[in-house]
Amino acid sequence: MPFDLGLGASLWMGVAVLVAAFIRGYSGFGYSALVISASGLVTNPLNLVAVVVVLEMVMSAQAWKGAGHAVDWHRVGWLMAGAVIGLPLGLWALTAISEDAARAVIAAYVLVMCGVLMAGWRMRSEVRGPVNGAMGVISGVANAPGMAGLPVVAFFAAQPMQPAVFRATLIAYFPILDLYSAPLYWIYGLVSWDTLKAAAVALPLTVLGNWLGGRHFFGTDPQEFRRFAILLLAGLAALGLGKALL
Repeated sequence: MPFDLGLGASLWMGVAVLVAAFIRGYSGFGYSALVISASGLVTNPLNLVAVVVVLEMVMSAQAWKGAGHAVDWHRVGWLMAGAVIGLPLGLWALTAISEDAARAVIAAYVLVMCGVLMAGWRMRSEVRGPVNGAMGVISGVANAPGMAGLPVVAFFAAQPMQPAVFRATLIAYFPILDLYSAPLYWIYGLVSWDTLKAAAVALPLTVLGNWLGGRHFFGTDPQEFRRFAILLLAGLAALGLGKALL
């Protein structure tokens, strides 16, 4: 199996991928963070960074239909301008530390972001211009472990944005960021043949989970379901932090 995962670890990651894809399809976020956090319990979480980026691009393609007209391209431009600066800094820092230290940093970051998302802070008006560039720097740094989505989702959710613009802008931003990220991941040694094998194995589960989540089989409102996803993510991050510290 890719990354020398045993049978138990492979089954664990298969379930994690399917559940994470379902949650993303249902609530619109969390796939990369959930998969990376789950992987930290059975392997080096940096192994899965490039894998989730590939699969996020597939899910963005699934979600693109009908979203193009609602994209706030000015906001996407500012975010990318910041991410161009932030990602190399994040990769330099994260790849310079040990596996356990990386696991602890990732887990602590996820726990902080879960707290921010659960707090539900709000702004009175939408944020325009350079502030989006500053968020892009944060998002770029966070994409070193493949988790650029959490800060941007929290930032957008705090603003009175139209839901269609919120969703479409995220759908447009992440594939562009991923295309920029791919060669940097290669340079920093995060891409290997195991990356391609793991992506190929996880692809059917990802597509299936994302499709099932998008069907909204449960009667729960997506916003309420998001709270469940945040709590699940926080639980995985707490376990990962415990593993790194013990």
